Amino acid sequence: MLYRDQHPQVWHDLEALEAQVLDYFKLVGLDLMIDQAEGFAYLKQAPLDDDSGIPRLIQRRPLGYALSVLCVLLRKRMVEADAGGSGAGNRVVLTHEQIVEMMKVFFPQRANEAFTEQQIEAQINKAVAMEVLKPLESTPPAYEVRPILKALATADWLQNLDEAIKAYQEHGNRAD
Repeated sequence: MLYRDQHPQVWHDLEALEAQVLDYFKLVGLDLMIDQAEGFAYLKQAPLDDDSGIPRLIQRRPLGYALSVLCVLLRKRMVEADAGGSGAGNRVVLTHEQIVEMMKVFFPQRANEAFTEQQIEAQINKAVAMEVLKPLESTPPAYEVRPILKALATADWLQNLDEAIKAYQEHGNRAD
């Protein structure tokens, strides 16, 4: 993952050599995805033919329930910021407490609230590791929601998640 604001010189080099970089990664079965408007680039596995002989270099791993919920909630905040602001590119910053409060609704109520907060903290750390959230040096602790989330949580992904949630709800209603 490459962000224009974090590595301006590398971003400039990527822009200057874009055709060569695209060709290079295509040789190893990867597509270079560049979002000029949002200022990020990343690699994704190209669709592979069985007879291509190219191994899968990037593994797909499903997100767990809690991390999926966090991504959906963060993506929702991005949509709200885009709708309420001057368009794409609005910066979304949330405090640690705001994220915890958003997530608490999706965890079972327990007598030990500290345990729930530890679970939410673990999901926040995973989102930071995925570079979906960027910790800011502030008091209280805050995070910037990174624009890569728009590429990860696409409309299709959100639709599939919405269908899965409806299926779970129907299954739960039948069990009652």
